[in-house]
Amino acid sequence: MTLALIAGGGELPSALIDALDTRPLICALDGADPQVPVDLRFRLEAVGSFLTQLRRLGVTRICMAGGVTRPRLEWRRFDVVTIRLLPTILRALAKGDDGALRAFIAVLERRGFTVVAAHDIVPDLLPPEGVVTTIQPSDVHRMDALVGDACLHDMGQRDSGQACIVRQGVVVDQEDRAGTDAMITRHTGSGGILFKGPKPGQDRRADLPVIGPGTARHIIAAGLDGIVIDAGGVMVLNRAEVVRTLNDAGRFLWVRKAPL
Repeated sequence: MTLALIAGGGELPSALIDALDTRPLICALDGADPQVPVDLRFRLEAVGSFLTQLRRLGVTRICMAGGVTRPRLEWRRFDVVTIRLLPTILRALAKGDDGALRAFIAVLERRGFTVVAAHDIVPDLLPPEGVVTTIQPSDVHRMDALVGDACLHDMGQRDSGQACIVRQGVVVDQEDRAGTDAMITRHTGSGGILFKGPKPGQDRRADLPVIGPGTARHIIAAGLDGIVIDAGGVMVLNRAEVVRTLNDAGRFLWVRKAPL
């Protein structure tokens, strides 16, 4: 066994496992609630010992998939191996979620592991560029996408989310810690787009945005016209069902190449 999957919430871990020929070692942070059976749990305060254990089990590659809420550290529970990593952990915690993720990846690499992206394991998770539904975005939607671009850039600077809702050139809501589905559910009105993409400069080996059939159903119920995602920057789970659901409701999915 060479691959360990650090699984978080959502459907992505299950989709990865189903697509692989060999089941990976499934690991989860203590307190996480993945929708897949977990072989090995670990605490952040003992991550050094956890990585040593992975090495003993023959793991050389690690993939992180699914949402995780950063746990509150209990300083008295740090083990001897992890204390050596304490300066890195403290610097990471001071940099927000994106900085913490980068620091964790750096720790894994320094310990000799190769960090692989979910879409490297299952390339079909990234859809091809273009409008993949029958319905096409209008000129207004294309202008809304430019507004969405600017909004996500601003959100990325604040490390605050990866999605927004834009209608008639106005950002009417932005993703927060509650997530994309919660943002869509609280939306009122009709028309507009869900715009979703990675943070500027994001390490795309982890925390790449995801949409799926549930997202399609939510935007239909919320009265939005369609979904715009960054080409190469957002994974789509069960793409055939997403497209079918949107087509049946007269909505669109535009996999958009970001302007230079």
